[in-house]
Amino acid sequence: METKNALTALAALAQESRLAVFRLLVQVGPDGLAASKIAELLDIAPSSLSFHLKELAYAGMVNATPAGRSIIYAANFATMNALLGFLTENCCGGARCDTACAPACKPTKGEN
Repeated sequence: METKNALTALAALAQESRLAVFRLLVQVGPDGLAASKIAELLDIAPSSLSFHLKELAYAGMVNATPAGRSIIYAANFATMNALLGFLTENCCGGARCDTACAPACKPTKGEN
């Protein structure tokens, strides 16, 4: 992921409602939810939700798929993982990681 894309994704997530929407969609998984269900679950007005979903989609954090008269929104896991990788790619400067950053570190050969 390039820095510009990471900044766009982080900016999209740096708002309470958008972060809540994204976290809900991550929890739901790849099947996603209709905008009306997201609005209901998070108690966000449909007009506000539309704006937030547009921002998340622009940043590549969610995918929108037409389904009949609805649009299903799902977390874009590829972008999420790329952002996490971007944030952790230089973890511990390439040295052996301690437990503080263990989720970002891959075991070295011979470790499990």
